Amino acid sequence: MTTMLQDLRDSGRGFLQTLGAMTWFLLRLLRETPSALLRFGLIWQQLYRLGAHSLLIIGISAVFVGMVLALQGYHILSQFGATESLGVMVAMTLVRELGPVLTAVLFAGRAGTSLASEIGLMRATDQLSGMEMMAVDPVKRVIVPRFLAGVIAVPLLTAIFSALGIFGGYVVGVGLLGVDAGPFWSQMNNAVQVGTDVMSGIWKSVAFGVTASLVAVYEGYKAPPTAEGVSRATTRAIVITAVAVLAINFLITAMIVGEG
Repeated sequence: MTTMLQDLRDSGRGFLQTLGAMTWFLLRLLRETPSALLRFGLIWQQLYRLGAHSLLIIGISAVFVGMVLALQGYHILSQFGATESLGVMVAMTLVRELGPVLTAVLFAGRAGTSLASEIGLMRATDQLSGMEMMAVDPVKRVIVPRFLAGVIAVPLLTAIFSALGIFGGYVVGVGLLGVDAGPFWSQMNNAVQVGTDVMSGIWKSVAFGVTASLVAVYEGYKAPPTAEGVSRATTRAIVITAVAVLAINFLITAMIVGEG
């Protein structure tokens, strides 16, 4: 019992230390952001690498998620004779919840792990130390452009995910299950509000973009300069991001519901 309590205390202390170090690292990145924006070419290169290379997995996943939502939604709504509301259900679920959350998790799995391993390998092969010896700040040159590119990429990918998910729901609902296309689109247009539903998804995607990018660059930058250290950092990046995204999603949703 005593050992268990001590392990819990050590785990809690380690969590708070990591959270504090990560917050301090985020403040440092934000301090360097204005100067990094003046070299937007570096950010654009990383935005293309992180965003474009994630498009395929985001697009395919979105279509299948939308198709599953349509199948499940049709089965439930048909019991109440309300299948014409299928478009509303698919759109609301994607725009408010599944779009931001799944995009962030997929981004962490595809681009976040790539970022963490890339930066960790640069640390292990002394590339970052070489920059410091040449009076080049690796945080300004390497970390900040990748962080900002991730922050920009996630909301854009979330919008694509939601649009393709609705398309997948349309294909199954209208094309396969016979739901009328008119009510599918008209009820969706009437029910989904830009100021509340869409903005809720946008704010979530921005928060998730900051979280996923910060965790990836932090874990890579702080990774021990060994093969095992880089491997652990890559694993930690996806695990921490997934848990953090779910926790932040709950907090934001609770605040939105509370305000409503």
